[in-house]
Amino acid sequence: MEKLRVLLADDHPLFREGVAAVLQGHEELEIVGEAESGDEVMRLAESLQPDLILMDISMPVVNGIEATRQITMTNPHIRILVLTMFDDDNSVFSAIRAGARGYLLKGSKPKDIIRALVAVADGEAIFSSGIASKMMYYFDTIQHPPQKEMFPGLTARENEILEQLANGRTMADIALSFQLSLKTVRNHVSNILNKLQVVDRTQAILLARDAGIGKQSGRD
Repeated sequence: MEKLRVLLADDHPLFREGVAAVLQGHEELEIVGEAESGDEVMRLAESLQPDLILMDISMPVVNGIEATRQITMTNPHIRILVLTMFDDDNSVFSAIRAGARGYLLKGSKPKDIIRALVAVADGEAIFSSGIASKMMYYFDTIQHPPQKEMFPGLTARENEILEQLANGRTMADIALSFQLSLKTVRNHVSNILNKLQVVDRTQAILLARDAGIGKQSGRD
């Protein structure tokens, strides 16, 4: 059986060694090269023509997202699976838009990394469970766009936070998503309650959902 040829791209040698040791023990995979920077992985992708690239995001010279974009433009047959520590929305969606076929977080079990590489080689899209939740939420909001004009008295940020609350996000989740302090989010929520003339978040959420914003319980 012809093995899947894999190129590793990560700027941490010890991490690459660990991943290489895991992959070399699998009969379907063969490590054909290693890169420690974005420009190096682009050069090796062109010269080695691997089937798969396991790509980190944070690398010197050229980051993994830009390297992914360049490689998929010039060699669209090469499948790229991101393996990184970053789980923020910007990194996830930037990588997908750049052409990555999957997105795993460092800390994933070795068997999950192997399974993801084989699946991506077969044309599947693979995401860690937390990343998959982000994707589902993103596509759900596309299919059910919020009617933000229902509350013109709220600021743009307050409307965004109300939408997040209506979708079941906690204030801690919202603070992380918007890169705000928890205190700032609490202040925004307090303003929302005052402007909507409700006594608590539950009433604000019900009001938002009645307006078509967020999860529609029993009506999805």
